[in-house]
Formats: sequence, structure tokens, C-alpha cells
Amino acid sequence: MSQPLLPRRSVEEFRARNRGGVPPEILEEAAVIVEAVRSGGEEALREYATRFEDCAPDAPLYLTRETLQGRLDELPEDERNRLERICERIRAFAQSQLGALAPLDTPVPGGRAGHRIDPVEAAGCYAPGGRYPLPSSVLMTVVTARAAGVRSVWVASPRPAPITLAAAAVAGADGVLVAGGAHAIAALAFGVGPIPPSDVVVGPGNLYVTAAKQLLAGEVRIDMLAGPSELVVIADAAANPAWVAADLLAQAEHDPDALPILISLDPEFPSLVEREIERRLDDLPTAPTAREALANGGVIVRETEEEACLACDDIAPEHVQLSVSDPETWPERLHHYGALFIGERAAEVFGDYGVGPNHVLPTGGTARARGGLSVLDFLRVRTWIRADSDLDPDLIEDVAWFARQEGLEAHARAAEIRRREG
Repeated sequence: MSQPLLPRRSVEEFRARNRGGVPPEILEEAAVIVEAVRSGGEEALREYATRFEDCAPDAPLYLTRETLQGRLDELPEDERNRLERICERIRAFAQSQLGALAPLDTPVPGGRAGHRIDPVEAAGCYAPGGRYPLPSSVLMTVVTARAAGVRSVWVASPRPAPITLAAAAVAGADGVLVAGGAHAIAALAFGVGPIPPSDVVVGPGNLYVTAAKQLLAGEVRIDMLAGPSELVVIADAAANPAWVAADLLAQAEHDPDALPILISLDPEFPSLVEREIERRLDDLPTAPTAREALANGGVIVRETEEEACLACDDIAPEHVQLSVSDPETWPERLHHYGALFIGERAAEVFGDYGVGPNHVLPTGGTARARGGLSVLDFLRVRTWIRADSDLDPDLIEDVAWFARQEGLEAHARAAEIRRREG
């Protein structure tokens, strides 16, 4: 009997993978590269970019706004229009997110307090360029940074395809660094050549990218430590097996390490999906990659909706697709995921390619702690206090008392000196 394309798995198997993290040997290699760029600047960056064939030895490391615009102008009109439409959808959603936030000004004892919401000054956005060019990641990161109001936005991508450069132009990037891996993340973080030091570095990448972000997280803000992409499809007997198969294959073709997972409420449904997958693999150009990822993923069968929700929450996946008969009753029962796709028609690929919400999402179980990339990643919430001329005596006494509980007498006296005399 042949091995099933989607093997039966336990929740524990998937949860155990979430504890892997970046292998120590890759962290060590990335640390050497990061420190080399820190101390050697552009010379070290060029050496690594050449060694890893990010760009030709005599090619420019930095592509200017003018060059990016040239690539955009070379696109056929139909392709340019499509790129601009997708960009506008992402921008509209990010601007709506920004509009949901507000400064705060509220009374407090002795005066008023509040917060301001302001963008960071500079952001670095990474776009992978290995297995496939990912201009979508350029749009998702750069457009969101610009919508937040970030003044300087640079992209780094190894061997960027013309469509990647065109996407950088449409999104409003200041330029593109033709480099990838840990050296590119270090260059964005520290600033090299025309690139200013970044306050925030975002975007998905390989293990070396992830390792560099982990190493630099104490010096610059990062979005998340991204791992292989994940999709959980929750399906019942009413689901269309052909559509579920298409969704799982779309996830599987990303990478051999991708995780396409089916949680089925019907024990017979997985065999229908597997039949559809096998049929579609025959003419799929990315079938070798997809087959590896399918073997990496698997099927979990649960009897009740509550059990299915618990299984999904235990995995805390990047994407959840609800291919069930009554999807509107599910969102309140699911608690840990990066992005939710409600109903069979809301395919996960629509999230990948610009319906609006961001596709840079938490993986490896980190959806328990954070959501996807948004304008919030590029903003700072900074508080303020304004004191009235006559401070509340009780406030002063409370502050002084608490300071003395911690043994900080100068703190107490700094409060008491502001007590109204007479």
C-alpha cells in the first residue's frame, strides 16, 4: 500500500516542531556575518553579497528610486495596472488600520496625561529572492511602512527580479539593496552607504535572515522570527474536496518545509481530498516541492467542532481556512492564528496577494503571542504627563511614600519639593 500524500498526524507532532527555533550552528554563522558588516561596513557587505551571488561583483549594490521607476515603466500596461491595483488595496487597508488608532488626552490626579502615536524614522524591508521572487512581500512591507508615515524605507532582496523592483517603485521605496541573508539584515539595521540605520527591520526570509533578526532584536525592532509557512484547513463533510485540495497545494508549493494541514470533522473526507491532490499534482510545475511539503504536513481527524478548535489552537498556525458549512459561528471559538479565512470562497491565496490584510504573519506557534505585520509595527506610542500649577497633596504624598518603600529617598524628596507652600 502506497504512503498517503497527507499522513495522519497528532497535534503533538506539530506542536513539537514549534519548539525548534534557529539551529545553534546557523546562529553562530549569522553572528559572524552580522559582526563583519557592523565593523566592516560596505566593504564587508560587498564581500558577502558577491560570495553568495546576490549580485555580480561589478554590479551596483544600491538601486536608486530612478532605477526602480525605470523597471516599473518597462512593464506592459496591463501588468502595471494590476500591480498598482494590488498596491492600492494593501494601502487602503493599512490606512484604515491607522485610522482606528487615536492619540489620548485624559484627566489624571494633578493634571492630564495621554499618548502620542508617531511613526519611526526609518524602516528596512526584506523580500526573499531565492526559490521564487516575492514582489508581494515588497508591497506588504513597504506600503504598510509608508501608510504608517515612515520617512525612509529601503528594501533588501538578493537577485531581485524586474517585477520585484517594479513593486518597490509602486510601493514607494527609497531604494533597493541587492543583497540577502544575514548580511542584508545587518546592513539594514546598521545603515550602509545611502541606507540610514533602521529603527525597524521587517519581512520574511530564510534561516540566516531569521537568525540575524534574532541577533539584532535588542538593537533594532523586528516584526517576528518567521519560519516555514503554515496553513490549517478545517473542513467538514459539506466542504468541496477539490477546493480544499487546491488550498493545501497552494500552501505546499511554497517550500519543502511548508506545513499544509487538514483538520477534518469527517473521517472519510481526507481520502476525497487526497484523490483530488493526486489528480492536480500531475500537471503542477511545482509538484516536487509540493509533494515534500505534503509529507511534512498531514491530517488530523476530530469528531466535534470544539475538538477541532482546540486542535487548531494547539498548533497556532499562520493561516486558518474555514471550509465548513457554517463558518460564521467559528471565529469566536478560535484564539490562536495569524490570519483567518472565513468560508470556502475566502481562499488563503487572496490574503497572499493583496485583498488588503498583510501576509507577513507569525509562524511556528508564535501566533499565540502576536498578530501579523501592520502599521502598528512602524509606530511608537509615547506617553506624556502635564501637571497643573497646584498638585493634589495626596498625589505627592502617595508618590513620596512609594519611593521610600523602594528605598529611594531622592525620589521622595523630588516629589515633596513640589508641595504647595503656605
